[in-house]
Amino acid sequence: MPFTVTVRDHMMVAHSFTGESFGPAQRLHGATFVVDASFHADELDADGVVIDIARAAEALRAITASLGYRNLDDEPEFAGINTTTEVLCRVVADRLAARIAAGALGRDGSLTGVTVTLHESHIAWASYGRPV
Repeated sequence: MPFTVTVRDHMMVAHSFTGESFGPAQRLHGATFVVDASFHADELDADGVVIDIARAAEALRAITASLGYRNLDDEPEFAGINTTTEVLCRVVADRLAARIAAGALGRDGSLTGVTVTLHESHIAWASYGRPV
């Protein structure tokens, strides 16, 4: 994947984790994530771009808005799931991939992948990448 364009947003969530390995994070706590979504293509389109940055940013914003300012423990789609940083990376990436597949971001199938990185802090982050 020679070309990559990344857009950034953020989201604030509340959640708790199940399992002794999470220690105090088993209690309800908040997290603020900086969210990077990187779009990959082997070739540029006819306009010389990987993706329309405005459309990519709008798609990411819609997804972070749907997750933000919520207690994820109360969301039915996350019942029984630890909403770790890694899990949330996959959720955002899968939702972006669905929008790409639906044609909402253009490029008619010429994007090759999407990678989502959630930054928990300036020293810790996780990523999940997938083909589209």
